[in-house]
Amino acid sequence: MRITGRVFKRRKSEFGALSLSKAMSKKAARDPALPGVLVFGFEGPYGICKAHVEELQKHFTLITMKQFLENKTEFSQKIQAIYLWGGRPVIDRELLLSLPCLKIIGNSGAGLDHLDLPFIASCGVKVAHTPHAVSTPTADLGMALLLASARRVVEGCQLAVSPDTKHFSINWLGQEVSGATLGIIGMGTIGYKIAQRAKAFEMKILYHNRNRRRLEEEAAVGAAYCARLEDLLQHSDFVMLAASLTPQTQGLIGRRELQLMKRSAVLVNVGRGLLVDQNALVEALKNGVIKAAALDVTYPEPLPRDHPLLKLKNIIVTPHIGSATHQAKWQIMQDLVESILAALHGLPVPNEVLLK
Repeated sequence: MRITGRVFKRRKSEFGALSLSKAMSKKAARDPALPGVLVFGFEGPYGICKAHVEELQKHFTLITMKQFLENKTEFSQKIQAIYLWGGRPVIDRELLLSLPCLKIIGNSGAGLDHLDLPFIASCGVKVAHTPHAVSTPTADLGMALLLASARRVVEGCQLAVSPDTKHFSINWLGQEVSGATLGIIGMGTIGYKIAQRAKAFEMKILYHNRNRRRLEEEAAVGAAYCARLEDLLQHSDFVMLAASLTPQTQGLIGRRELQLMKRSAVLVNVGRGLLVDQNALVEALKNGVIKAAALDVTYPEPLPRDHPLLKLKNIIVTPHIGSATHQAKWQIMQDLVESILAALHGLPVPNEVLLK
């Protein structure tokens, strides 16, 4: 079951990350046994960052999914938190019901569409996420994809290194972004940071959001609000998806919406793959309905190697790396440590996700 963003409010920390971590570490150091925290593992594409293990082990006893599954009797009573990294381990009802001492799930990243929040809450388990840690790098990547698509950077790189290239054509052209109109769909923290960056490139900014921003926030980035999505699509040279995935936003951009866009328009998605009808996008890119697309997110991830999107020249696809920087991942880890420690010690939980 997915829950819309309307039913949540996010609680910010009343404590500094460093002060709380220091206080809890001192307490933990006096304890003979650190609290057990379930992680997916230490190896492979879903393993937690190796550079973080030493820091995590200052506060917790890390128990891998493999260890837990091999000896549920030993570990089920010890696990008090789940450290969710890249959506792993998968949180299902069977897992939740097998952890009677579970107090909190710490989710790396901002998105929550993979969690059954009402059921988790019914188990008396808290959820915390890390929206602030991921916003800056995701906004950076959104602009990087926009610029790369506009100037045909990936295509140009392939041409420049190809053994078949004998000459560089003076008529090999891209598109300028300065003076162009950017339409941002989803003007939350990430969307607003994208607008700040777009302003620096002298772009005109439109946005569509469930709730309108304050006038002073609009003025700060020169953004104009579009109550109707159709108006934004018709007037934008670049359309940037930065919205959360909810039942209301799934399939937000389909055949009809793509037809409304300019034939010269570029679609950029740093939100969630399911925001876009990918079959309609393939058709639009093949038939010149829009000029190009740049996607950091797809469904599934990765796409099957024979997927038609991967055969097109007018698309850039990256492997969901919006928050994939050393700095962001370290901050995510610190934020999760702070939230988990707070929950285990009965303190207000920073970045807690609350059902209204």
